[in-house]
Amino acid sequence: MAAPKLDDFALLQAEIKDLAHDRNAVILAHNYERAEVQDLADFVGDSLGLSREAAKTSADVIVFCGVHFMAETAAILSPTKTVLLPDLAAGCSLAATINADGLRKWKAEHPGAIVVSYVNTSAEVKAESDYCCTSGNAVEVVNSIPADKEILFLPDMFLGAHVRRMTGRQNMHVWMGECHVHAGIDPENIRLQRTLHPEAEFLIHPECGCSTSVLEAMSAGDVDPQGVQILSTEGMIKRPAHSGANEFIVATEVGILHRLRRENPSKRFFAANERASCAYMKVTTLPKVRDALLYDQHRITVPADVADKARRAIERMVSIGGGAKQPLSPVPEGVDPGE
Repeated sequence: MAAPKLDDFALLQAEIKDLAHDRNAVILAHNYERAEVQDLADFVGDSLGLSREAAKTSADVIVFCGVHFMAETAAILSPTKTVLLPDLAAGCSLAATINADGLRKWKAEHPGAIVVSYVNTSAEVKAESDYCCTSGNAVEVVNSIPADKEILFLPDMFLGAHVRRMTGRQNMHVWMGECHVHAGIDPENIRLQRTLHPEAEFLIHPECGCSTSVLEAMSAGDVDPQGVQILSTEGMIKRPAHSGANEFIVATEVGILHRLRRENPSKRFFAANERASCAYMKVTTLPKVRDALLYDQHRITVPADVADKARRAIERMVSIGGGAKQPLSPVPEGVDPGE
């Protein structure tokens, strides 16, 4: 089947915007979505930032172009709004490594332990957790817990190893989960790209599990921290305009390159690895976004009891450091701590 033409994209985008207007809907797109979906959206950003934008709007309907756990978070933070996910196949390999039953069994093996869950988890897992964390405030969340308390950290083994190294917590157990995309961003690839582009700044946006392996490699000494910037989404987008560098190597899922290039047209951007693409993010297409608005599909709801418990863990996260305002580890001058 032939690829859609640009005119087809434009027509679909116009149709979707009309439908969104009629339904008082806001369209959110994650940075890793297809370019044409990002171009359509009212807001583009990372998962927690998008959920916050959704909660702020007066829209009745949220069309979340991302993956399932992100739409759940939006539903938890916006309980009176209709949240639609254009494709139910938009899952997350990292979130899928643990479910609520698995967490309950793990907790039973460690009675009294404090559970810290990365935001890349299902609502049911968040509800079984004491705290959520982002990659940007994971160290701070763990440091806020009394040193004599046993900690269960899940599900990202790379972020967990990094946090354990940075905090020195010996009583912290880490779930052995990982994002399937991370394999495309390893120290060998990074060294190759930095050799090919020696003048380039090295940008890391660790909001999803695909980049947490890079953070772990840095804290382990396997990646040279010189010239590295660990950035929030907006920090990553704004950094090129304030940097004297003309070239940038980007360590995260390749979807963000579209936004970087669009908003910084005079700069050049290279993926740490072009194969670092999330298939789950790419299942959302313009026709599916249109159909979500036309047919009210697929509505994401979270039971009230689960939502209340999950919201507690999310609010505890946000209360620590203002919600991920501290850097994960010592980084060079000019770093934006971000989310």
